[in-house]
Amino acid sequence: MDGYWASGEPPVSASSCCFTTMSSSTPSTANGTDDKKYKGERSPCDPSRVLHIRRVPIEVSEAEVVSLGVPFGKVTNLLLLKGKNQAFIEMASEEAAITMVNYYTTATPHVRNQPVYIQYSNHRELKTDNLPNQGRAQAALQAVNAMHSGNMTLSGTATASDGGMMPGQSPVLRLIVENLYYPVSLEVLHQIFSKFGTVLKIITFTKNNQFQALLQYADPMNAHHAKVALDGQNIYNGCCTLRVEFSKLTSLNVKYNNDKSRDFTRLDLPSGDGQPTLDPTMQSAFGAPGIISSPYPGAAGFAPAIGFHQAGLSMQTMPGALGHLTIPSSAMTGRMTIHGMAPTAIHSVLLVSNLNPESISPHGLFILFGVYGDVHRVKILFNKKENALIQMADATQAQLAMSHLNGQRLHGKVIRVTISKHQTVQLPREGQEDQGLTKDFSGSPLHRFKKPGSKNFQNIFPPSATLHLSNIPPSTTDDFLKDLFASSGYTVKAFKFFQKDRKMALIQLGSVEEAIQALIDLHNHDLGENHHLRVSFSKSTI
Repeated sequence: MDGYWASGEPPVSASSCCFTTMSSSTPSTANGTDDKKYKGERSPCDPSRVLHIRRVPIEVSEAEVVSLGVPFGKVTNLLLLKGKNQAFIEMASEEAAITMVNYYTTATPHVRNQPVYIQYSNHRELKTDNLPNQGRAQAALQAVNAMHSGNMTLSGTATASDGGMMPGQSPVLRLIVENLYYPVSLEVLHQIFSKFGTVLKIITFTKNNQFQALLQYADPMNAHHAKVALDGQNIYNGCCTLRVEFSKLTSLNVKYNNDKSRDFTRLDLPSGDGQPTLDPTMQSAFGAPGIISSPYPGAAGFAPAIGFHQAGLSMQTMPGALGHLTIPSSAMTGRMTIHGMAPTAIHSVLLVSNLNPESISPHGLFILFGVYGDVHRVKILFNKKENALIQMADATQAQLAMSHLNGQRLHGKVIRVTISKHQTVQLPREGQEDQGLTKDFSGSPLHRFKKPGSKNFQNIFPPSATLHLSNIPPSTTDDFLKDLFASSGYTVKAFKFFQKDRKMALIQLGSVEEAIQALIDLHNHDLGENHHLRVSFSKSTI
């Protein structure tokens, strides 16, 4: 009987599972009352295809327990001990069990809104042939495995139960986040999409000047439901709009586990940041180490602060709907948690390094960083003119500017942008030599975001070769504007006015670097007739 009693209840001991709290002398822990000990004190155990599940809600069904395992492979046996709030499931292979345990180590599974905990059992197989009340378990095994097998092969026609899912749909979704006013991290995406099923892998990247991601579910059915529910929803109020579609890919190959990509079934993957090593003399000035390793540095900090139930996710009251998330107060006040680090204060001052000291000026940095927030002060360091400090209006705008401008080319050099250890930029004392390297722009009329609710908040895009021009006088021609950019040394590849509004136009230049420099040079250029040209990065192409 492999250690099982005829009553169908295995002994709760180290021989049946791998929790240090599960000794035969502490049977009281079998009903899940000793949560603190249970969660943190697991003893080493060899992998087994038999898995032990604790804190199972008493009202749970056999099918719900089996459903925990089927995304990872066939479940071959089940023993549900409702009186003990426990269950054992047997996977078809040890590999499937290892994948399942690895995944649930990083993403605690929930059954009926209650967390359950999974670990290897010391049993090598489940023998339940002679146990009573196993008819329901076997029926559940057959039903859930059959349904999952049908979903994975997708060989049949769509049924009413799957909401009209057509054959051939992929478990991989392609996500685009529009109106990216606040950075969206891999962790945020994982929390949102995990509401619809087991997320196995995520890869984030920037393409066509948009933040995008590929996300793989264990089951195409989960991908279908997530697409229906989340397409067009805002992650935060009024911004960060999700566009969700099926990918042509059927599986993702993740090479590194870091803040850009994650395979939740492979905890052994390297981080592989591939970032240039920071000059040791600059480490302290750059704040906490590791912040600059991501194209969206610090964005992971939004994940633990969101608190989905409090923030408005309401999966029960409106099935499949994503309630608008409010911006976490921690982000608004400038306190975030960088992934893998202790909480740290994030200030509104940025450190920009690797600048071209021959070409840069406080005004140029004010115009460029002003695309992503209101710049109050700029200081180019007197003794290290390739470095500058930029004070934004608040920490959120600093985060936004950092996420979009870190790694861009300016005056022929790839600039680095990160959070400074300084809380403010100090103005020079009276009589102190400064060479005009420090400027106070707090009262500048060129701030783009000083009006609450401004449409500019909804039109923030990464640097691109295509620029959006606005505030153009009615008499201005396309040739005049093309000549303006060409005479300033830029390659004009395409130009067009907006059909319905000739006050606006798009102009495509030779490269992103050219467009960045052109924005600095020509934003607020006097076009006559009391009109000053407004220049922004565009998400469109001509």
